[in-house]
Amino acid sequence: MAFSGHTELPVAERAAFIYTKGRQKPGLKCEADSIAGCVSQRACVYCGARVVLNPITDAVHLVHGPIGCASYTWDIRGALSSGPELYRNSFSTDLKERDVIFGGEKKLARAIDQLVEKYRPPLVFVYATCIVGVIGDDLEAVCRVAARKHGIEVIPVQSSGFAGNKAAGYRAACAALWRLIEPAGGMPEKKSLSVNYLGDFNLAGEVWIVGSYLKQLGLELNVAFTGDATYRSLKNAAAASLNIVQCAGSMHYLAEKMQESCGIPYLNVSFLGLEDTADSLRRIARFFGDHRIEQRAEELIARETAAVAGVIQSCRKKLAGKRAAVYVGGGFKAISLIKQFRELGIDVVVVGTQTGRRQEYAVLSELVDNGTVILDDANPAELEKFMLEKGAHLLVGGVKERPLAYKLGLAFVDHNHDRKHPLSGFIGAANFAREVCSTVCSPVWRYVHTPVPGARAGGAVWAAAL
Repeated sequence: MAFSGHTELPVAERAAFIYTKGRQKPGLKCEADSIAGCVSQRACVYCGARVVLNPITDAVHLVHGPIGCASYTWDIRGALSSGPELYRNSFSTDLKERDVIFGGEKKLARAIDQLVEKYRPPLVFVYATCIVGVIGDDLEAVCRVAARKHGIEVIPVQSSGFAGNKAAGYRAACAALWRLIEPAGGMPEKKSLSVNYLGDFNLAGEVWIVGSYLKQLGLELNVAFTGDATYRSLKNAAAASLNIVQCAGSMHYLAEKMQESCGIPYLNVSFLGLEDTADSLRRIARFFGDHRIEQRAEELIARETAAVAGVIQSCRKKLAGKRAAVYVGGGFKAISLIKQFRELGIDVVVVGTQTGRRQEYAVLSELVDNGTVILDDANPAELEKFMLEKGAHLLVGGVKERPLAYKLGLAFVDHNHDRKHPLSGFIGAANFAREVCSTVCSPVWRYVHTPVPGARAGGAVWAAAL
């Protein structure tokens, strides 16, 4: 099938999810389930829920399903804690064939009893996986009985993998969080100058970086959702006067719910890159209508920008003219990365997300140049095809994209939850510039095979770089 001047797509039904700016009418299909039989890079419902909730540090995270689902997230995330470490464990009911036939509710109840007896947690999350949805275990009933028995909160997370896509997992996590933070005895008294930070998972301590910025503005970080959060801190969430949302894809639902039920307005922010970090600080300061806070924000921006200017300029000189491909989880991160690459003199020629929304893709389309390929819920074959066609030098993605980049002889930067260094704020912008520069300019690329320009996707035609 011919598609807008490109060679054939591996799956014809995917055409509506791919858009080339300047070659087609604007519009991209998104927010749909993956096409059956097409292995995409998008994670499942359970993964989406686990990503959001796992950084709650003093909770037991119990996966009701086969052992493989639990090992997927066993301490491979970079979320840090200032206190409890219970979240670094991954617990599973380890369902077997016998449980699939006769049901796993009794096994789940015993697992909760054992974990509560051993760890005495204030909170247990029980995650549903695909097989639990198939056999029909009643998580709600098991958790309700366990909560009464132990006198703690035991919250089911309805995240059966086949029930949608990763975005459905985000909503399942937000629903579980709302059950936890909804004030039971009426709304608490609001704390002025107090901010909740939603959608940051404290990778390498990024919540602490943003918290220090808020403190310098004269604002209090009430609670972060969910990086470095605890059961007790989350219970105070309704007292904040403003919610700021970093990962809109995962937390938009909860921000809307808290605005509707708690009267807390929210701002979408981004602390990725110099431009978006400065813009977010200004909008937060402006919200409170206090010229002293706005003045502190300007002083902070000037001071921190000057501190990293040397690094940014040095990297920009080395990276001028390079081309990047971006494939990340959400639309807001992709938007910030395009701006961040512009700060480094790099053109983004391919950009895609797992869970981007229609309005986010509209912004992406406005930001990129003609000829840039935009993809929703891409698969490896598509990423390979378009990165080769566009001559990308670098791919920014997550753990699943790393092998693809290296197979193609491209530089790679991890922007997922696995990394151990911060990429948020001004210091994060400097870290990102250094990492991009070191990988793109690495001498190793002179010693690997690189694809011939115009080679067909699939890697059939190769030539040595030397």
